[in-house]
Amino acid sequence: MSVSLSKGQRVDLTKGRPSLKNILVGLGWDINHYDGEADFDLDASVFMTKENGKVGKDEDFIFYGNLEHSSKSVKHMGDNRTGEGDGDDEVIKIKLDKIPSDYETLAVTVTIYDAESRLQNFGMVGNAYVRVVNEETGEELIRFDLSEDFSTETALVVAEIYKHNGEWKFKAVGSGYNGGLKALCNQYGIDAE
Repeated sequence: MSVSLSKGQRVDLTKGRPSLKNILVGLGWDINHYDGEADFDLDASVFMTKENGKVGKDEDFIFYGNLEHSSKSVKHMGDNRTGEGDGDDEVIKIKLDKIPSDYETLAVTVTIYDAESRLQNFGMVGNAYVRVVNEETGEELIRFDLSEDFSTETALVVAEIYKHNGEWKFKAVGSGYNGGLKALCNQYGIDAE
């Protein structure tokens, strides 16, 4: 049975589910109102961070330009450039037992591609969610609907999957940022120039 979370809530992933090894993180959204001519392209990504909250190297940033981590623990399933259709718009596969032990957090983020020049922001996006699915059974374990109105933000940290006392947990974050992908890269220790 799926657990629905509110912003700030945390829930155990592996405690009580010792056999859980492979999960899918699905992200979905709809475009509310937009009169511009450019396509609306949202991009999911993951920053794999160490104890200091920063990536160890640029390759710890998994996105449409770097689809799989060298450890094979995190794999982006590809960029959906329109967000059309039902269900998950972008999916990230995570093998919890393959994540190197010196990584503590997987920050799951969404940005709007080229948002500034296209005059787009998350205030134009609706029905956004992130969910975690047991890849082996297809069971949805966790769902977090982002109901907050992000009127000017162009980047979101939607959730964190993190290790605590040897167990993996999920935190519903829902924090918005201005400055798009560059702002997130700076936060997690990547030079976005």
